[in-house]
Amino acid sequence: MTTSRRASRRKSRNALVLAVAAVTAAAVAPQVAQTRLADVPSTLAGAPAAVADLGAEAVTQVATTVTAATTGSFLGFDTHSYPGDRAMRRWKDASPYAWVGYYLPAAPCHASTSWAGRRETLDEMGWGMAVIYVGQQTWDGVAAPSVSHARRQLAAEGRACHKSFVTAERGNAEAEDAVATTEAEGFARGTVIFLDVEYMDRTHQRMVDYARAWVREVLADGRYRPGVYVHTRNAETLYAMVRDEYAAAGLDEEPPFWVAGGERFAPSKKPQQVGHAFASLWQGVLDVHQTWGGVRLPIDVNVAAVPSPSSHAYALSPAFALGD
Repeated sequence: MTTSRRASRRKSRNALVLAVAAVTAAAVAPQVAQTRLADVPSTLAGAPAAVADLGAEAVTQVATTVTAATTGSFLGFDTHSYPGDRAMRRWKDASPYAWVGYYLPAAPCHASTSWAGRRETLDEMGWGMAVIYVGQQTWDGVAAPSVSHARRQLAAEGRACHKSFVTAERGNAEAEDAVATTEAEGFARGTVIFLDVEYMDRTHQRMVDYARAWVREVLADGRYRPGVYVHTRNAETLYAMVRDEYAAAGLDEEPPFWVAGGERFAPSKKPQQVGHAFASLWQGVLDVHQTWGGVRLPIDVNVAAVPSPSSHAYALSPAFALGD
């Protein structure tokens, strides 16, 4: 099929999805907001007849678009190493958390591979997920290890973590790595990958260049959607850059942003209350221990606009979920 025909079909279908979403929002949003994603199509059975003209995938997109627009306080946590299946089951049953951060294995600046291969298990337990890729960092205020050792490691293993690698060239290469790893972990097309950008005393231009190259390459690849985890101090500059890259790629939507920091965090608050209207996740509590179901874990506490922040089904643009 030609590019123009695909674009035309996508435009028509997206318009229909958005129209139906608007028509059905008032009638079905309360039910959808409390329904498991797998059960969404059946929940919409009583919606207006226009829904019947859409396929199951499009119906799910209608429902999840409505959900994203009418909800906004879903607790999640992230922790460095995988806590184990037993702990995750206990927390799913006993804790208030709907989703968990999923660290992609062997990312340059996250050495642990403990989350590798856990996607299906977590999905079966009912956990939502936020996929995290910890790329290069400036590590402000932290002494850098030997650059010669890092370069030898990069040459031997294909990845290494060092502030000297915060370049556009590495951003491009590590975007390819993030996409390949996300696919190897079995995540569906359209899944959001959050590039983890740690706190910076100032927003260094070389980090902007690195992140821009990373975002641009993920967008160009087309299999997944790029998002960014960033401290509130650095959020505005990176958001403006990522928004420009989305626009350059022809995507009229808000890029997913996970903002850390801020004040007066509370589990009932919405992500935007961190102080940035574009925030879709807010990490408001760091390095605490909590016990649920008899299991104690070290965690960071977050709130998200939807119950599975990386899920392709919650894409703000129907083009991502419906594809070609």
